[in-house]
Amino acid sequence: MKLLALALASMSLLACSAQSSIPGGKSTRSTVRADLYQCEGCEAALEADAAKLTASAQIAPEDEPGEAMRLEGTVFANSGKSPASGIIIYAWQTNATGLYANGTQETEMSRLHGRLRGWVKTSADGRYRFDTIKPAPYPDDNLAAHIHLVVLEPGKRPYWIDDVVFESEFGVTPKYRLEMTNKGGNGIVRLAKELGGAWVARRDIVLEKHPE
Repeated sequence: MKLLALALASMSLLACSAQSSIPGGKSTRSTVRADLYQCEGCEAALEADAAKLTASAQIAPEDEPGEAMRLEGTVFANSGKSPASGIIIYAWQTNATGLYANGTQETEMSRLHGRLRGWVKTSADGRYRFDTIKPAPYPDDNLAAHIHLVVLEPGKRPYWIDDVVFESEFGVTPKYRLEMTNKGGNGIVRLAKELGGAWVARRDIVLEKHPE
């Protein structure tokens, strides 16, 4: 029993040293993730012309079926304190029927990720915004509704962070929470309704540590 207790204590200390909480629900990571660059589809972050990107993008057209939603937030440096400017964020999601539909043949990722995708580049104060619709879960209901996010820092390789999922909705279970590792910060967001009727979700991002 003593050995088991010591082992559990060691694991706890390792976890705390790798990632620590900071105000606002964000988190910092002092070690490099082993799976940082293991990302199918991350190369899509490189498809946009960075010089033409702004801090906001419209993923879904105004006539897209579904509930209007704005996803916004601030990107912070790995310290979790300073806003990070010039960071490209690539997002893709399902439509209101849970499908990655109507992709184009321009690239492999534009075909696979469907039509609802977009890129932004954070402003001087680290802010970003996507105007879109609320995604639906996959038709077989095996996962929570989500938005995929990939981060591209200047001079670095792109990497994936935790999907945006919605507090108290299907699939965001105690088991889901237990398995979270807060890649790029906490991906569970709370939805609020604007006066105009659109949903608003805030997902702050903390940049990951890279290999030297």
